[in-house]
Amino acid sequence: MSEELSLRDIRLQKLARMRELGHDPFAIEKFERTGTAMWLLENFDELSLPLTSEAGEGAGGRGLQISFAGRVVSYRDMGKAGFAHLSDGDGKVQVYCRKDELTPPSNPLPTSGKEGEPDGWQLFQLLDIGDHVGVEGFMFLTKTGEKSIHVTKLIPLTKCLEPLPLGKEKDGQHWYGLADVEQRYRHRHLDLLTNQEARKALIDRARIVSAVRRYFDGAGYLEVETPLLQVVAGGAAARPFKTHYNHYDMEVKLRISLELYLKRLICGDIPAVYEIGRVFRNEGVSNRHNPEFTLLEFYEAYTDLEGMMRRVEECFAFVVKTVYGSEEAFHLHQFLYSHGLTALPGKRLIVIDSLVFLELNSQYPGTSRRAWQRGVKFKRGWLDAEGDSIPEEVADLEFTYMLTDGVVDIYEDNVEYFVFTVISPAAEISVSRPNGGCETTIALAAGTYALPSRLAQCPLLSFSKPWRRVDLLDEIARLSGLDRSDLLDLAGAKAAILAKGVIEKAHELGDHIDLAKEDNLGGLIEKLLEVFVEPTLQEPTFVVGYPIETSPLAKKDPNNPRMTRRFEGYILGREICNAFSEINDPIDQRERFEQQGQELAKGDDEAHPYDHEFLYALECGMPPTGGCGIGMERLAMVLTGCEHIREIMFFPMMKPEEPKP
Repeated sequence: MSEELSLRDIRLQKLARMRELGHDPFAIEKFERTGTAMWLLENFDELSLPLTSEAGEGAGGRGLQISFAGRVVSYRDMGKAGFAHLSDGDGKVQVYCRKDELTPPSNPLPTSGKEGEPDGWQLFQLLDIGDHVGVEGFMFLTKTGEKSIHVTKLIPLTKCLEPLPLGKEKDGQHWYGLADVEQRYRHRHLDLLTNQEARKALIDRARIVSAVRRYFDGAGYLEVETPLLQVVAGGAAARPFKTHYNHYDMEVKLRISLELYLKRLICGDIPAVYEIGRVFRNEGVSNRHNPEFTLLEFYEAYTDLEGMMRRVEECFAFVVKTVYGSEEAFHLHQFLYSHGLTALPGKRLIVIDSLVFLELNSQYPGTSRRAWQRGVKFKRGWLDAEGDSIPEEVADLEFTYMLTDGVVDIYEDNVEYFVFTVISPAAEISVSRPNGGCETTIALAAGTYALPSRLAQCPLLSFSKPWRRVDLLDEIARLSGLDRSDLLDLAGAKAAILAKGVIEKAHELGDHIDLAKEDNLGGLIEKLLEVFVEPTLQEPTFVVGYPIETSPLAKKDPNNPRMTRRFEGYILGREICNAFSEINDPIDQRERFEQQGQELAKGDDEAHPYDHEFLYALECGMPPTGGCGIGMERLAMVLTGCEHIREIMFFPMMKPEEPKP
């Protein structure tokens, strides 16, 4: 009994048969295309005659001869004819082949064709999903109205030996496909082939970086490259990766920042410089952190913190307009993908008063349902009309359903969003956003909708206006119940936190403050920022004035020497940039390095190292300078709506798979 052949073995047999016919797909080096799939479809009228039959019988002529190449993503052999869809990555077009019209590519190799079967038709029958193929023919319209290519010549270009997880698609809806997140990251080429939303986010990330580069080039900055391997890895509070330099027999570190070398160029009277490059920080991995990432840093002489704010505002506005065509924000444009809704039936978006709803074509298969009658108002801790607890999906929102006559059904098995059905038409829903957000009343027709809980709390972003500016200590005082005077020293701050119940307030917000772990005032202030302030910073905001302990490279605030001339930019509760009025006083900088050396001696392996070369450059003179750093991954996450940093990295580091037995 012969062993059952694997799919790969079957495809290898088909490849061998193609070669027997004299057509080796891997021998082809080049194929000229008339245009992309999208271009062919957009220019259909100019490329074709308005034929109505599939093969064009009875037509007075054919459209222009065109050529196209792509990957086979669907395939139907109907005996004497066949259809396939070819995708070039950004679009796809249907091709139609007839047995009696299809000719093979010209090939001088001897063939052993099947008697009575044209070589061209045999090649079509040897195709598999995933193969690359080139076709020549003319554009026409099928009986079902689909713009297609009537193929007269078919040229196999590659044979795909592994089955691809392309899944099924109909009317814009997708089933199956590649859903395993780890496999998507590990085999990114499959992710790009099978997930259009992931593909768009990654391509948008590349376009965002390109637009950033164009902005700074246009603003007169000089793009430079600085060393990746460094003896002293400074410019940030992070643990470096280490390696060995064989030629010099010494240990070196991978850079954790771009800052110090760029400022040495400012010391050399290059007035405005920037670099976009990879940096490496040997620290934890999370949805917002990856040890290897892309950083933009830019420095400009004769400007200050406010000058850096204007640069950031201009840069973001330019990037958003360049990539998306408008300075009005795009945070919501990819919420389907980032909230895992792509598998649900129906994808039509409804945007009403800056709220996004997903209208479903059929009822969502929830595991349970609750019904709220007219006029019932609920939020955390309230009960519905029947005495049941309110689902956690709406814990942070407050809704009032006022129905003329009917019911709203709530499906509660996904905490990221909730789905509801409006039974009667013209239902009015009042939404109050947290943190002082506005209340919006909307009217929905009968149907089934999904509202992502997190996005309902987020304003639409706009980069056409100046960013909001707030003082760090003022915001901590406003949101935590502390006073500015409570934050003058570490002991006093800890005592005030205990006396005013700040730890309990943090628990209510789902966070935690461990005073035993805070050994300097600056670190404690930034912990209060993280717990109380960051979640409220939804619209683009600059938080100004950071403690000196955590800002060793920023100028002191002349009005408050305990604080520095530093800001961080936030969008949707995420830090997006970090900027200083840079220290240019070498004596002050030396003292800061010495203080950081003491922290290093205490065991803080993220304290800033002492950099003699940088100090020497400062002593030669650096003009007043503003500097800023922006993580490209975080910028891309905000603009694409991705929730995990790995979604916008083409090849994130993955732990190697265990070898299969």
